Amino acid sequence: MGSSRALAAVVVLLLAAAPLEAADYAGPLIDAHAHLPNGTAIDGYVEAMKRHNVTKVVLLGVGGVQKEDPAWIAAARRKHPDRVVAGLPLPDPTGAGAAERLDAALARDGARVIGEVHVRQVSRKIERDLADAALAPVLELSAKRGVPIVIHQELDDRAAAGLEAALAAHRNAIIVLAHAGSATPARLEGLLKRNPNLRVDLSGMHFQRTPRLASEDGPLDPAFKALIVKHADRFLMGIDVWAARLFEPAMLDRLMRWTRRLLGELPPDVAERVAWKNAAGLFRLE
Repeated sequence: MGSSRALAAVVVLLLAAAPLEAADYAGPLIDAHAHLPNGTAIDGYVEAMKRHNVTKVVLLGVGGVQKEDPAWIAAARRKHPDRVVAGLPLPDPTGAGAAERLDAALARDGARVIGEVHVRQVSRKIERDLADAALAPVLELSAKRGVPIVIHQELDDRAAAGLEAALAAHRNAIIVLAHAGSATPARLEGLLKRNPNLRVDLSGMHFQRTPRLASEDGPLDPAFKALIVKHADRFLMGIDVWAARLFEPAMLDRLMRWTRRLLGELPPDVAERVAWKNAAGLFRLE
């Protein structure tokens, strides 16, 4: 009897000393950055949303790559008005009359977010300067209308300087840097500290992409975790589905489980902000 009690005591001590694994985040989730590969993919995505308590999805254009984006997004919003937040694509932000057309579209459609606007994407040889005078009317309109603009800008020194200049010149425009700008936490830290009108979405940083926040089973990158905790009101969670293969039910389940697992590594109040509260406030969904 004595030995049994001693063994039980040892087991209790070992369990108490073992580190506790974080539980997956179980609250509401807004996918703040997604795309459609065709006109029917939204139905399967909505089914996955129901399985994983994803309350809203923000659908964006793919920087002018898909000409059908406006039609697909509009149809998805009509079919699933309680789930879909329709972004307003802006294929060519520097084209003649871009701001005027954007203004008319915002007045007509009431969109709550502009984008995704491709400013710098190396793989597609897109190289724009966000501080270019040609982009100023679009940023001024974003500020005037109070509609945030999501940009794809892969940050090197030059691109980061252009982003900083644009943020400083248009303080009332909220710029959402998609995919964390493919940047290091150290670079993002300075930008966030100096620019209150910058937001960062963590989309497209899942286990199938590079750079990523974590492998499918590994922990959240410690430097990103520290940055997110420090600036909890500035980050949005997104998945960035775009290719048809990512809409397969099993893959959507893997991506959404991964997302909840990473959110579960954050302090509960931070996880809640990043998971849905920041997006709800920014896109006026409350």
